[in-house]
Amino acid sequence: MNYHDIKHDDMNNGPGLRVTLFVSGCDHYCKNCQNPETWDTKSGILFDTTAVDEIFDQLDKDYISGITFSGGDPLNKNNRLIVCDLIKCIRRKYKNTKSIWIYTGYTWEEIIEEAWPILTAILEDTDVIVDGTFEENLADINYHWAGSTNQRVIDVQRSIEDKKIVLYED
Repeated sequence: MNYHDIKHDDMNNGPGLRVTLFVSGCDHYCKNCQNPETWDTKSGILFDTTAVDEIFDQLDKDYISGITFSGGDPLNKNNRLIVCDLIKCIRRKYKNTKSIWIYTGYTWEEIIEEAWPILTAILEDTDVIVDGTFEENLADINYHWAGSTNQRVIDVQRSIEDKKIVLYED
């Protein structure tokens, strides 16, 4: 997996100050995407132990609320295994003290329907998924945590428990 950036003290991609990992690889090609440079899986920097160490150094800070995976698409088939492994390590180390958010162009229904063990494993430890492609005609700068109103900010654990989509509330 490659990545483009590890943002420190990010306030735009989830509640509180966060670490945000922008991965490479996206097959959605949303018109006027804010990160088109991340579409190519070969673009960016190889995700290695230096990147992992940087993420954990940031997460070790008490004031960091959690991590957000963005991109590109963290659920792109080329990213799923490493993203899953990283999420498992984060959850193991920090228990539930750091929240885990994922931005993906896939819809909740597509993720659930695919039902691959790797996606199930990712969902087990994810708190919030912002799903769906960016739709330029539905763009709304006032829509909290998403770029267009077709995207949903989903409370993953409650949605799994209730067997229906439950939206995240601040």
